[in-house]
Amino acid sequence: MKNPQAENIKVICKNRKAHFNFEIEDTFECGIVLLGSEVKSLRNGRANLSDSYGKVRNSEIFLVDAHISPYSQANRENHDPLRERKLLLHKREIKRLAGKVAERGFSLIPLKMYFKNGKVKLEMALARGKKTYDKRESIKKKEQRRELERLVKFRHQGR
Repeated sequence: MKNPQAENIKVICKNRKAHFNFEIEDTFECGIVLLGSEVKSLRNGRANLSDSYGKVRNSEIFLVDAHISPYSQANRENHDPLRERKLLLHKREIKRLAGKVAERGFSLIPLKMYFKNGKVKLEMALARGKKTYDKRESIKKKEQRRELERLVKFRHQGR
């Protein structure tokens, strides 16, 4: 018997650079206003979030520079791949995010786009940009963790 509370999630794309370039403070889920050809293109997994960001304008939040490839079967009704797309959030959430972005130097960065129960959702993050030395620290920690895992694996093979 299927659990009615279970969420059916299928990830479309992730922003892999986000955790390297930004220090993530808070994450939230939002809906996104799309055209039919965009949804069909997303079902084929044709999206890229690498250089995109959120922008607050007139107490609304828009996703800027997210690339959703044109759908090959859509003829003249196709969409512009880099158009701004409106994000769907509650007014109090938009006010809170707009305040943080304006005063504290935060940015709105998309982390991943996914289908949740048939609807396209976007996981956004309130993030602060990392400095170069922070990035070097992240690389150092990652290399140390890999080295430790390699040594543990090597030890287990030796027995």
